[in-house]
Amino acid sequence: MSKRKNTTPNENALEAFIAKTHLILAKLEMLQERAEEHFGQDPDTIHWGHVGDLTRIDEGLDEVIAIIGG
Repeated sequence: MSKRKNTTPNENALEAFIAKTHLILAKLEMLQERAEEHFGQDPDTIHWGHVGDLTRIDEGLDEVIAIIGG
């Protein structure tokens, strides 16, 4: 007979929360790396479409900051 750890819903939520935190941190690291590389764009060929793309990213980050209470 195997012994199962008796976990509460809150313990399960904490485990999921920590796992999601690690995923978010990895994505933030990737975002930082991509930003340092001009988001994969050749700086000599940047056009207003690229600015629009970054505007969408900026707005999305504003939403994230609002969710976490910043």
